[in-house]
Amino acid sequence: MNTPYLDELLDHLLEMRDRASLEKALSELLTPSELTEVCKRLQILRLLEEGVPQREIARRLGVGIATVTRGSRALKSETP
Repeated sequence: MNTPYLDELLDHLLEMRDRASLEKALSELLTPSELTEVCKRLQILRLLEEGVPQREIARRLGVGIATVTRGSRALKSETP
C-alpha cells in the first residue's frame, strides 16, 4: 500500500503500550462513525473466515453486500 503517511500512522499506533492508550489514540484519529465502520470491517473478516455466508454477514452487521464482498476479496488476495 502506497498511502502517504502510512508509516507514520503505524509507528504512532505501535507506540501505544496498553489498551486504554490505543483506544484513546483511535478515538482521537477517527470519528465515532469511522471507528464503528472499522470495527464492522474487522467483524466481516472474522465472520468470513468462519464460513458465514456473505448475505448473512450483511444482515447481521447492517452493512451492504458490497462491503462484505470487498472483505471477501481482501481475504482471497492474501498470500498464504
